[in-house]
Amino acid sequence: MEKFLNISGRKPVCAIFLSGSGSNAEVLLNDWQENRESISYEIGVLVTDRPRTCRAPELARKFNLPLVAVDIAEFYAANGEDAIALTTPKRRELRERWTDQLRRELKPYQVDFVLLAGFVPLTNITRDYPCLNVHPGDLTIEDSSGRRILAGLHFKPVETAIVKGMEILRSSVIIAGTYTGNGTGEMDTGHVLGVSAPMHVQLNGIELGKLQEIYWNRKAGEKAEDVLRAIAWRNLEDLKHAGDHVVFPAVARDFASGRFGYSGDRLYFRLDGGSFAEVKTVEYFPDGNRKPWFLEK
Repeated sequence: MEKFLNISGRKPVCAIFLSGSGSNAEVLLNDWQENRESISYEIGVLVTDRPRTCRAPELARKFNLPLVAVDIAEFYAANGEDAIALTTPKRRELRERWTDQLRRELKPYQVDFVLLAGFVPLTNITRDYPCLNVHPGDLTIEDSSGRRILAGLHFKPVETAIVKGMEILRSSVIIAGTYTGNGTGEMDTGHVLGVSAPMHVQLNGIELGKLQEIYWNRKAGEKAEDVLRAIAWRNLEDLKHAGDHVVFPAVARDFASGRFGYSGDRLYFRLDGGSFAEVKTVEYFPDGNRKPWFLEK
């Protein structure tokens, strides 16, 4: 078994990556600032791909931290591309060049790991550092072929859970992996380090069958603005507070403390007694408690 992070004699340094409102980043920053003497890591730098619209510059000033800002849209535009999607060989090549610029600008900060707090663009910076990503869905749920049912971006995991009749939602923290091509095959496939306690789905009094009917009657490629989508967004926002904001800081602390290890696709967690045990994941509760999900023998 290997530890994801194995540093002795000092606190590991992390970088927080963010693209938007920064709510998850701010929760991590507040936890770090309020508990800096006891917390198991240091935050060395904030990173954003959207400096003009993201709150990263504001948060960097508020918490007196340096900021690395490499505007991905400007980078692509300067190279003759009007979109950043990984849909062509040139755009994929530009993503690697953009990531190389991130690497150069991050080097002075001696980062040991990364917290992806709402960072939108895929990047293979994951080859350089362990990168923890928070996700609005329980990624331990799989179909019969082992595919993670609640993978996907933005509202999609929550909407999928609703349509499938799931009654609870959880957030997950995973180790983000590297990708090839357009990245869809590798999305949300890393080790699931932690999940939040369950949050009940709220359907706002609308029958599940009606929402399922709306889903199946959508036209392919249609940008849906219907009641199902509105309910998914509402539940997503609630899950951010009940799930993301609980599980992400707690997993970051345990990760920096060296509590997580792996062997291939097997995940291990160091118990309070000091020994490691193989687990499926670890559940984290709002009161600060945690519960390893041990594998059945």
